[in-house]
Amino acid sequence: MKALETMAEDLADFKIIKEGAAEILMHAKNEVFYNKTQVNNRDMSIAVLRTFISKRREEHEAMLSKRAHSTQKVSKKDASGSSLEKASSDFLVNSKSDRECEVPEEISRDVPCDISDEPMKTADVKVRKELKPPRVLEALSASGLRALRYAHEVEGIGQVVALDNDQVSVDACRRNIKFNGSIAISKVESHLVDARVYMLSHPKEFDVVDLDPYGSPSVFLDSAVQSVVDGGILMCTATDMAVLCGGNGEVCYSKYGSYPLRGKYCHEMALRILLGCIESHANRYKRYIVPVLSVQMDFYVRVFVRIYTSASAMKNTPLKLSYVYQCTGCDSFHLQPIGRTISKNNSVRYLPGFGPVVPQECNDCGKKFNMGGPIWSASIHDQEWVTSILENVKSMKDSYPAYDRISAVLTTISEELPDVPLFLSLHNLCATLKCTSPSAVIFRSAVINAGYRISGSHVNPLGLKSDAPMHVIWDIMRCWVKNHPVKAQAPEQPGSVILAKEPILQANFARAMASLSKAQAKKVARFLPNPERHWGPKLRAGRQITDKHISLLGPEVVNGHLSHENGEEPDVKRQKTEDTANLTSTS
Repeated sequence: MKALETMAEDLADFKIIKEGAAEILMHAKNEVFYNKTQVNNRDMSIAVLRTFISKRREEHEAMLSKRAHSTQKVSKKDASGSSLEKASSDFLVNSKSDRECEVPEEISRDVPCDISDEPMKTADVKVRKELKPPRVLEALSASGLRALRYAHEVEGIGQVVALDNDQVSVDACRRNIKFNGSIAISKVESHLVDARVYMLSHPKEFDVVDLDPYGSPSVFLDSAVQSVVDGGILMCTATDMAVLCGGNGEVCYSKYGSYPLRGKYCHEMALRILLGCIESHANRYKRYIVPVLSVQMDFYVRVFVRIYTSASAMKNTPLKLSYVYQCTGCDSFHLQPIGRTISKNNSVRYLPGFGPVVPQECNDCGKKFNMGGPIWSASIHDQEWVTSILENVKSMKDSYPAYDRISAVLTTISEELPDVPLFLSLHNLCATLKCTSPSAVIFRSAVINAGYRISGSHVNPLGLKSDAPMHVIWDIMRCWVKNHPVKAQAPEQPGSVILAKEPILQANFARAMASLSKAQAKKVARFLPNPERHWGPKLRAGRQITDKHISLLGPEVVNGHLSHENGEEPDVKRQKTEDTANLTSTS
């Protein structure tokens, strides 16, 4: 009887949370951090991880094919009777039989070298090296839900190592591993350790490293970029958006080495600041990054980057970073690349970038510029990866609890211009001129008819990415205002100064064929509302819930928790207790 009562009390203290194929036991108290909102984050990570395993296999097969082709060439040369070439071939076969992983430099930067030996039936090559299942490190595991979902849902996954430096979290993670059965027990292991120390002591050991901290990941980046194998992937989240978006510029500079600007594009700038910071840490170890997907969702940014080692390729980093000049009057922005190259006689020289790209005063409105950065100004997505990820998500729709949201985000990303940093806000342009706003279709048509490209942005429903220079944008708006006059403004206002100039370009507002994206034409949802009220980051584990948290958690949750703390049991828990008592009495 006492054992049953104790079990009933234990079950009353926990609730089972199911997400995807994993289930976890969560204590009623806020002891271990769990955030329902991060289901989008976890689903996106699983989709990327599935694509990474597929791409990794393709790259490995391409490497084997190229190696076999080169071996056949060597065999033919041996048959011709050249003793020097025969000696070289013998050395190649001997090195393969020693089972050493030797890959040409141009391949080693693209293919992870984590392979084991299996026989291959060919005439000249005695050994075939097979890919090992990828090892995953979750640096900040908390309840272990993410690690458990990886183990259950990602086919071909290897060992998943979950770390945390909090004993309560590690206990919860180990309890959840046992609760999820044999698959979780065989694949997931939990350790009580500082993630930074663990990653530094395991250099180039993990194919996937996942960083999802509560706040800034900056203190983990130096060790994280060292623990990823060549060609492996680093998945990194930053939730300190107030810092990254310009609320505390000096704090952002101290954490990420970049100064943010408070423009409409601030969330995309946050993505690019994080990418630039990761690249900076990687460069210290002769490594560099290749972004495959960069997402701003909900209250955070999330980037997925592959990491390679190459001292020569690392020299291109200054070409991928730029400072940003933003006008204080009209919000026009211009990018100043840090570096440039000169090619001469098959050699490349690396030089500082030309500057300045802007005068002391804005050519459009005459105001001063704020300067921010440096930021990552190269592409933040790999369109081939985005297409593959989106196809995978659609083919496994039922496997993703947040399918609607992540498919909408990926669809929008697939239509972004990959080589255009930051974006314009049509409403901002009209607010500067104090004019009525043209529809997005009309404005897009005018840009396309002028011979430039334009697309939307996944970061902002009103954002427009275009390779048209700012003077062309303002000429289009001047032509629009001529047909839709505005009230007279003070002559010193930025809008008055802009409209005082005659447009050089005569805009054509006729409907262009490409003015609607494919998703818009098919009426595919691209921006979805939050699924429920108070959707956002929850309290850090261990924090005391008070009435100050109503705006964050909602009045129902806060009032229910406070009444429970005052000795008043919530109705749900009281019902569970009564049912358990009835079960005990009948037994």
